[in-house]
Amino acid sequence: MNSQKSTLNRNPPPSNRQLLILLGLFIGLIVGIIWLLNLLINNLIGLIPTSVEQWLGTVIIPVYEQKAQPSPAQDTLNQLLNRLEKQLPPQQYQHRDYRVLYLPDDTVNALALPGDVIVIYAGLVKQVESENELMMVLGHELGHFAHRDHLRGLGRNLLVRAVIAYVIGDAGAIQSAATSALVTVSSSKLSQSQELQADEFGLVLLQQTYGHVAGATDFFARMSQKKGTNWAFFSTHPASGKRVIKLQRLIEKRHYPIKEPSPLPNSMYDVLTSTRFSKRGF
Repeated sequence: MNSQKSTLNRNPPPSNRQLLILLGLFIGLIVGIIWLLNLLINNLIGLIPTSVEQWLGTVIIPVYEQKAQPSPAQDTLNQLLNRLEKQLPPQQYQHRDYRVLYLPDDTVNALALPGDVIVIYAGLVKQVESENELMMVLGHELGHFAHRDHLRGLGRNLLVRAVIAYVIGDAGAIQSAATSALVTVSSSKLSQSQELQADEFGLVLLQQTYGHVAGATDFFARMSQKKGTNWAFFSTHPASGKRVIKLQRLIEKRHYPIKEPSPLPNSMYDVLTSTRFSKRGF
């Protein structure tokens, strides 16, 4: 009996401090694995064929197509997008089929989705005051396609979900993680550097299209001063005074002229005067 007691004493239960250390090491290991895999994904994003990206879009885009409605506003947005496409380098529009889906919803947001689709909400259109501002938004989203930011967001979502599912040993969760990541990629918040790169890309397209950059900062400056319950743009595009300042510095550095902006197309005025917006979030 005494020998049994002495054996038990040699293996006392771990203290709370030891458990916390083990937990910290475990969490640190998981974070390290995710960081390394995320770094690998970022380096491999450029190798993903356009065909694979467009295939991914077949999972996401139908959800938005069900909400979109053919309209003069959507036709006009696609015409504006076509004008910007003409300024893209060949490698950025070959094998691509960029198009805009216009959603009659009062959410203020714009998204670049796998499958060459830009989603524009009526709530955003209602906030712009010139054609140039709309073109800057579209050019910004084309910048995300050029840098494949939307795929990086998808990769991070999928990576985190899959690692967690693997750690808890749920094989079914790994499969559902892929679908879940695809569905939620539209709400991914991009990094400040990614947003600034997209801003610069849009600025260059604006200059090449009009010969000046009127409207380049107007929309973003206005966005940074307003708040509201449906301003989803704040969650996916961190519009801030710093972004506007950096754009202004870039305009000065490159000596881009600023002239009078073009008025909004008539079909956009129909949106501005409409008061019948859906109240559903997306």
